[in-house]
Amino acid sequence: MPGIRTLALVLVLLLAGCGQGGDGRAPTVSSSAKPVQVSAPAGDPKPGGRLVEATIGEPSNLIPPLATDSASHEVADLIYVSLLKYDKNINLVPLAAESFEILEDGRLLRFTLKTGIRWTDGKPLTARDVEFTYRLMIDPKTPTAYAEDFLAVKEFKLTGEYSFEVRYDKPFARALVTWASSILPRHLLEGQDLLKTPLSRKPVGAGPYMLKSWTTGDRLVLVANPDYFEGRAYIDEVVMRVIPDQSTQFMELKSGNLDEINLSPQQYLYQTDGQDWAANFRKFKYVASAYTYLGYNLKSRLFSDVRVRRAINHALNKDEIVRGVLSGLGQAANGPYKPGTWAYNAAIPANEYDPAKAKRLLAEAGWTRRTPDGPLVDPDGRPFAFTILTNQGNSQRIKTAIIVQSRLAALGIKVEIRTVEWAAFVKEFVDKGRFDAIILGWNIVQDPDLFDVWHSSKAVPGGLNFVGYKNPELDELLERGRRLLDQKKRKPIYDRVQEIFHEDQPYCFLYVPMALPMVHARVQGIEPAPAGIAYNFIRWWINEAKQGPELTQ
Repeated sequence: MPGIRTLALVLVLLLAGCGQGGDGRAPTVSSSAKPVQVSAPAGDPKPGGRLVEATIGEPSNLIPPLATDSASHEVADLIYVSLLKYDKNINLVPLAAESFEILEDGRLLRFTLKTGIRWTDGKPLTARDVEFTYRLMIDPKTPTAYAEDFLAVKEFKLTGEYSFEVRYDKPFARALVTWASSILPRHLLEGQDLLKTPLSRKPVGAGPYMLKSWTTGDRLVLVANPDYFEGRAYIDEVVMRVIPDQSTQFMELKSGNLDEINLSPQQYLYQTDGQDWAANFRKFKYVASAYTYLGYNLKSRLFSDVRVRRAINHALNKDEIVRGVLSGLGQAANGPYKPGTWAYNAAIPANEYDPAKAKRLLAEAGWTRRTPDGPLVDPDGRPFAFTILTNQGNSQRIKTAIIVQSRLAALGIKVEIRTVEWAAFVKEFVDKGRFDAIILGWNIVQDPDLFDVWHSSKAVPGGLNFVGYKNPELDELLERGRRLLDQKKRKPIYDRVQEIFHEDQPYCFLYVPMALPMVHARVQGIEPAPAGIAYNFIRWWINEAKQGPELTQ
């Protein structure tokens, strides 16, 4: 499931509206039956078995620096390893690293790697692979959206076959997070054209799983890496079926063809109650580390005036959207941070529904209705009409678009809704800025630094600032905030960042959903924690006494 295993090491586009976890609030198990019926242990862990899950979008590329979609990172996170990872309490701890030191007030990091880690072709993973990954990331020829953290490094120095150090010219808040990114194989990628290498579809990693097959438009099959340094994953095979529609995923779950999916709020509340569901599945619920937004193409004449963007914010009742789209399982968003976390600015109102104010702002911007029921037009008589673009299969985003369409129609604004298959949506429209407005989502990373999405330097083709927002004050705040380590000093910076977003409305931040994963009861070893449910995925195991999905060709 996109988002269930990944703990936001990089910013990725969300495929499903409710897929992220973890802000210190542990997931809860929900069932209409007694808890013992769904959570009683089935004995000692047993290796073997197959887990079948759904992904709403097909991966774009299995070389992590080149991908901005969650489907790609969901697979890559099982194939590659990083020096550090997040534990169940969302603390960074060693993974491929044996140890690390933070010296000179954060300006110097020293890493020692574990020996004995091997790529799945048998070659050893060493500090030279880390150095190669670093060099690749800072190479201007590498088409990645994630270079900035690596560019903050002043010097990278190998100190041994399994050790290195990195120096910064000043403290960098994301220094450790930088090294929680995937390590790439130097011996296979050195000298390769990353846009043409076959490794984008046939990756070689050192993680718990290996890609066995990839049938375009259908499924990816991963098998356990028998040489994985943390110990072989218990589940032999993980099958990710490409099912680009949430309703179809649910029907496949009911038919016994899937082990886990992300439920919609309606499915969670109304369609998965009863003894049979309780006996065969476990449901979980926790605040998602994600938000959904309406983003504007700021190059469009329709959205270049901040008064228009503010008017749309006042025209939308976000609480109505949370009720109508999420059945109340979420909350209105006031910005890009998660409610309840230290960076969240609670002083900014999340819902400012005020249609009268919206009309006044539009009139001030030159948009009027010449008849009470006529279209909203500019001084030249051109109507206010645009298209909202979103991805196929995501029912929450489509329902959100319909509510937006209805509310704006009341003001005389004509909105069309268009859905596009995920891969084309990202590559042909989002990356190229070919849209009027979009409904999309971001995950919420553990550190509040938003440089890669909002800095002016990222407002370029293929950049993550694809709405084209540029604000010198915001640039300065983002640059300053990532250079501070003291949370108390960073807090006012990110409070001001959120104030700027509220004033300028480059996005209309809509809602933060609940994550609602459901997993078949035959899958054992799930231990809910602040990080969600899948931080220990390699220690999940299958109780073969319960029937699982049968695969067909």
